[in-house]
Amino acid sequence: MTGQHSLPRTRHEHLLRQLELHGSVSAADIAVQLGVSQVTVRRDIVELENAGRLARVHGGAIALGAPSVAQPARANIGVVVPSSVSHFPQIVRGMDAASRGGRTRVVLATSQYREELEQRQVERLVDVGVAGIILAPTMRSRTEAELAEWVSSVPVPVVFLERRLESTALAVYDSARTDHSRGAQLAVEHLASLGHRAVGLALFDRTPTAPLVRDGHGAAVARLGLADAPYAGLPKGEEGESDSLDDALVAFLEACLGGGVTAAVVHTDVHAARLVELATDRGIHVPDDLAIVAYDDDTASLAMVPLTSVTAPGRDLGQEVLRIMTERIASPDRTATAARHITMLPRLTVRESCGAIV
Repeated sequence: MTGQHSLPRTRHEHLLRQLELHGSVSAADIAVQLGVSQVTVRRDIVELENAGRLARVHGGAIALGAPSVAQPARANIGVVVPSSVSHFPQIVRGMDAASRGGRTRVVLATSQYREELEQRQVERLVDVGVAGIILAPTMRSRTEAELAEWVSSVPVPVVFLERRLESTALAVYDSARTDHSRGAQLAVEHLASLGHRAVGLALFDRTPTAPLVRDGHGAAVARLGLADAPYAGLPKGEEGESDSLDDALVAFLEACLGGGVTAAVVHTDVHAARLVELATDRGIHVPDDLAIVAYDDDTASLAMVPLTSVTAPGRDLGQEVLRIMTERIASPDRTATAARHITMLPRLTVRESCGAIV
């Protein structure tokens, strides 16, 4: 194809501009925007990754901040996360920021929540010579014993990310995660401080975060002596699930208001934003009729009513987990130094949806 979009420099500038605006891009979307093939876009992404301008992920790329003066890397560190969208890009950016100071290079791969792909990605990273693996494992069908058996065969240090792993066999590994249970407690405590005596809970329950949010919500309700309130498990709401999501959210909304419950914690912020829309369609006002705190803060500020949300310590967590890995690479014998289990506290970002801002 001819024309200005066929010029590599023009394509690269467009790609980097979209990354600056959105934080991540898909090769398919960029190909449509530029009128070129996905093969061409993927080749551009590889060139920009080699130049240190972005990180390549399955199906596209994510931004890693402004480029710095190149330095010889001491070690490549492999990172395997389930997804390149939503929760993990901020963590990866934190790793990237920390890697520059430590003269390390982050090599990113995604598992798409598929255990077999996760294992292949780790094998590939080991084959290309990474000195360690930071891993957010998929736990949909494997047990912790099965995970421990597999990880014990990985020939480089492994640090777990964003998972609460309970077994003794896994406790010997370093880990860093967000305290999602405490984050849910922050949300309930805030709503209780505004005078609400019951707080409903709606969860996207097919995620590793959901059980921790449920535990934290229950602990805060019991400690504060709040009344029982409706609970709803929510589907993802994509690819044919939008009707079932709306049905679940409407049923939750009706159960709350029908029972005199005027506050709710909703995971995720995408689900919470949809709940606001459905409430508005029914003449229900947020926060006057129902105060909402979203769990997650990826797009919460963009909702019809900007959402008060539990904000994870993404960049801080990424910097911390990379520091742990760098130290573990320097001392790979797990029996020589104690395993470190780091838990970081999220914060509450107050916006209009809870009624605290007039």
